[in-house]
Amino acid sequence: MDEHFSEAVGRPDLIDLGGGLACLRFESMKVASAVAAVRHLLDTGAVRPGDTLVDSSSGMYAHGLALAAHRYGLHCHIIGSTTVDRTLRVQLAVLGATLEQMPPSDDLRLDQNRRVTRVREVIRDNPGFHWMRQYHDDIHALGYREAADMIARETGGEPLTLVGGVGTGVSTGALARFLRSKEPDTALVGVQPFGSVTFGGDGVEDRDIIIAGIGSSIPFGNVDHALYDTVHWTGFTAALAGSVDLLRRHAVFAGLSTGAAHLVARWEAGRNPGRRVVFLAPDTGHRYVESVFARHGEAAAIEDLAPREVLDPDDLELPWSRMEWQGAPPPSRAVHTDDLVASLDR
Repeated sequence: MDEHFSEAVGRPDLIDLGGGLACLRFESMKVASAVAAVRHLLDTGAVRPGDTLVDSSSGMYAHGLALAAHRYGLHCHIIGSTTVDRTLRVQLAVLGATLEQMPPSDDLRLDQNRRVTRVREVIRDNPGFHWMRQYHDDIHALGYREAADMIARETGGEPLTLVGGVGTGVSTGALARFLRSKEPDTALVGVQPFGSVTFGGDGVEDRDIIIAGIGSSIPFGNVDHALYDTVHWTGFTAALAGSVDLLRRHAVFAGLSTGAAHLVARWEAGRNPGRRVVFLAPDTGHRYVESVFARHGEAAAIEDLAPREVLDPDDLELPWSRMEWQGAPPPSRAVHTDDLVASLDR
């Protein structure tokens, strides 16, 4: 029997979709990550009950951190993206977390830069707060070990390809590390939105929407580029098609980043019929009802879509591009330096 709601909501389901495709479906993926990170900090004495945890979030991590704080008797302060919706705002308030939300914006770079600036100010003015560093600290990878063990157990040693949004790197990256400790030939395919600096896609702008949580306008310290074999960049229209197809074909109601991962995973599965392809569904589709699912009539048939193959991120084009990354180092503008951490610690 679970002792806290965070255990139940953070536990994923692995759904066989047929044709070598499987969906690792979370209700809220970053709950497991945040809970494991906070438990580690308590176990090592870095934080104590009653302390305040602070971080920036586009939504899911805010929920996870609030649940972890509730579970372990801590306070939680979130610098929230413009994408945090009313449903989450109300939950945070009732859980006792405080939220500062950035003003409306459809610009990923502006939204994240505002949040980084505000985190810097909060840490400066409240030196006793503990900054969780979800964008930089590898302790957030600890929560994905159980999910990786489940994938390995359920797939029974089949050759694996893991597909999912890159984000901070501690979801797909951590899962790949744990899986490769059991199955060294596990392939890792990262999904990015256009406009994200992490793999050099910031030269192409997609004004339709921020695909929150899988891209970044700032360098992340816990993305290990050497782990990734292939990277796909998907625009809003391509991701919408993937989301609608996933619901229509398989009844899985999940967010926009899941739609992008589903689109990519089906394409990769078609190229590699001998491999089991598992893609991540990090959250439900509820906050995308109006912006995505109500527009299902606009969705292209995914069979009619294919990525543009590129050799360099400078050649990316909407609505979908693909590159064999092959463990290459990060673009220079995506390299995280200690100066950013130091500035946020001051």
